[in-house]
Amino acid sequence: MSFKAELYSDVTVAVLVPCYNEATTIAKVVRDFKAALPNSTVYVYDNNSKDNTAGIAAAAGAVVVHEALQGKGNVVRRMFSDISADVYIMADGDDTYDASVAPQMIQLLLDKNLDCINGVRHSTEIEAYRQGHKFGNWMLTTIVAKLFGNSTKDMLTGYRVFSHKFVKSFPVVSQGFEIETELTVHSLELRMRSEDVDTAYGVRPEGSASKLSTYKDGMKILWMIFKLIKLERPTLFFNTVSLVSVVLSLALFYPVLMDYLHTGLVPRLPTAILSGFVMLLALFSFAVGLILASVTQGRRETKQLSFLATPRRAPKPGIGS
Repeated sequence: MSFKAELYSDVTVAVLVPCYNEATTIAKVVRDFKAALPNSTVYVYDNNSKDNTAGIAAAAGAVVVHEALQGKGNVVRRMFSDISADVYIMADGDDTYDASVAPQMIQLLLDKNLDCINGVRHSTEIEAYRQGHKFGNWMLTTIVAKLFGNSTKDMLTGYRVFSHKFVKSFPVVSQGFEIETELTVHSLELRMRSEDVDTAYGVRPEGSASKLSTYKDGMKILWMIFKLIKLERPTLFFNTVSLVSVVLSLALFYPVLMDYLHTGLVPRLPTAILSGFVMLLALFSFAVGLILASVTQGRRETKQLSFLATPRRAPKPGIGS
């Protein structure tokens, strides 16, 4: 599918590239996207790079912006706040994603009136997509699909296309690489229309190092999922706590009850008291779950109204004035 530029000559496209120490690759990334999308503007957000990423990106033709708060989530928050466009493409600056697929992704977004396109990574090279990362991505994608619904085969992809409605209704909370999880859950929570597009995933060129820590960032992503469950699925979270507490309370109370039935005495008074407190915790957790479910429903409705109030295309200067 080729991009029908003549049909969408008035569509503004912003290519967003968050960067940290990508001097080796950023020039090629900028050139590739400018070649694939000649009418787009490429924005490189430099996140305190120690090398000359910013200078090289500017020389290649990108608009360079500096973001002082460290972390990809902080960069995405700034990008989404700063830039107004009809269509947004977000890709990493490590030259692992195929820029030539971008026109196809934009065409799909516009033709089907979608809000998000996810670039699903495929690679036969172990160095590009290590088995540990692939397994971790599968596990996290499966967890989110079971809890929130299934919208993509690659939750942690860094290659996505967004509508104006998506970007301007997305309240970024994450600071680091957890942002990919948050993007996916936001799409699911508001039941946005999204699709996957397969794309090649290449090997980082020599001299370019990954900023992703398999275990450290994996734990951050799991923690983000845990927080999202608490925030977006409070009934599930607190009912689980309540159920565990009930089971623990009954397990503690059982030997106390047996002693009482056999002797008429309560020799394990501290255990009996602890059992009572744990049961109170169970009741408290159940009540909190019910209350927060109502709060979450109201917050979700507010987010939905914000999404519906946001135009699908960026407002053009002078229109409506």
